[in-house]
Amino acid sequence: MGEAVIEGSNWRLVEVGRVVLINGDHPFAGRLAAIVEIIDHKRVLVEGPSSDPEFAVPRQSVPLSKVLLSQLSVEGLNRGARHASLKKQWDSSEIDSKWKETNWAKKREQIARRKGLTDFDRFKVLRLKKQRRFEERKALAKIKATA
Repeated sequence: MGEAVIEGSNWRLVEVGRVVLINGDHPFAGRLAAIVEIIDHKRVLVEGPSSDPEFAVPRQSVPLSKVLLSQLSVEGLNRGARHASLKKQWDSSEIDSKWKETNWAKKREQIARRKGLTDFDRFKVLRLKKQRRFEERKALAKIKATA
């Protein structure tokens, strides 16, 4: 008889401890929070105890349509955990530093930085891209010539 292999899915599940990014027209859009309690199939109770004030979110109910589930989660968080225990586990899981290392956070930071550019800054970026492209093509031509 063959062996049955049971694997967990790679999906991001709505679960207590899952770190979410609030988006949309919410007042705390762009901030991180952890799911503390699942209210019903459309709403969750979240709180973001981040030490960075740019990511901190007070405890509140948020519709699931206004959050994006991240791959991060606070391990061992109990349902309805209070602020102090959530903060301790958030810090022990090093969520802030893990978030800053993700490609998602880096891309959001790059987009925010580019939104703040002036016309002259955008022109300088265009020239730098053009120079990089020229150097890459020159190196590729050299490789093709030797092959």
